[in-house]
Amino acid sequence: MAKQDEPIRAGIEMRAAHFPGRAPIDAYGAGGFRFAEMSHQGSILMLPSGIYAWDVTSFADISMGKLSEVVADAEEIEVLLFGCGNDLMPVPKALRDELSALGIRTEPMSTGAAVRTYNVLMAEDRQVAAALIAVDEAKLAR
Repeated sequence: MAKQDEPIRAGIEMRAAHFPGRAPIDAYGAGGFRFAEMSHQGSILMLPSGIYAWDVTSFADISMGKLSEVVADAEEIEVLLFGCGNDLMPVPKALRDELSALGIRTEPMSTGAAVRTYNVLMAEDRQVAAALIAVDEAKLAR
């Protein structure tokens, strides 16, 4: 029981995971990614405004609603790489058309291929973003 003169402690404020910068991906697998001397469990969005936790576990989960951060950064994105997991999946036409209307070209590929492509294009200072679904198989991205 707290004494009457003790301050009341505020509750913990939970915020969405966000790294406010660009960084290459050092490794992926085991359900997550390693970048900027940190690791993240789960899927991620790699955008010009930073790296965000992404609440997607399969390619079927992707919708424009799940890409709100991409829409916010649209003017700075030329190409959006979709890391579809272990297999290549086509971007649904409606989603591809909505992103194209924002000036964003989409390129689907396996998560591993998307990680490697993202690293190369980012190093070339291209206007690239990536939506990466986490996979279990651990690999170094280099």
